[in-house]
Amino acid sequence: MASLVFTGGCNLTCPFCHNGGLVQDADEYPDIPLDELLADLKARRKFIDGVVISGGEPTIDTGLPAFLIELKRLDLQVKLDTNGLLPEVIAHLLERHLLDYIAVDIKTSPQRYSELHSVAVDSAGLVATVELLRSAAIEVEYRTTCIPKLVTEQEIGEIGKLLQGSPLWVLQQYVAEHAMARDWQLLEKYPPEKLQHFSTLAQGYVDQVQVRGI
Repeated sequence: MASLVFTGGCNLTCPFCHNGGLVQDADEYPDIPLDELLADLKARRKFIDGVVISGGEPTIDTGLPAFLIELKRLDLQVKLDTNGLLPEVIAHLLERHLLDYIAVDIKTSPQRYSELHSVAVDSAGLVATVELLRSAAIEVEYRTTCIPKLVTEQEIGEIGKLLQGSPLWVLQQYVAEHAMARDWQLLEKYPPEKLQHFSTLAQGYVDQVQVRGI
């Protein structure tokens, strides 16, 4: 069992994001003082094994390494959810042995990442993160939400080439009603058999494929 901690802010503004408030209006959410948060986690220590850090995008938070050090002092395992665009931050956390599990969201093919933000996005950081994690001594999971506008057979093939030989690729169903942008809330999701077809394609690239949400 794990506790879940969210950080505010992101270096993308994906229109399908389920945590739009944390991306666009992070200042509207009260910060929990670090001492108070650590005390709460310490009190839960008998019931939890670890902490999941999600967002927003946790790697843009300059306080992340110090927070993870404190979690390790509590002997808690750490899972990080990230978009993978800041490989230098991930490398630093790995070097300090502050992560036990990392889940990287692959939104679409790297060349389409500028569609996920209001300015151009350099996806080279994502590619560097994938290469970095090939030799990481922790559990690694890649996740792709199968959104009709962004993920087709072509994108599955392009992402597959990027992830070639990786341990786990999770394909997720799109839940439109939680999307940050209203027009994306109206987007019809793929039928389950389409995700199963994508899964069959993905199996040619990675060790294991899972389908979630159908």
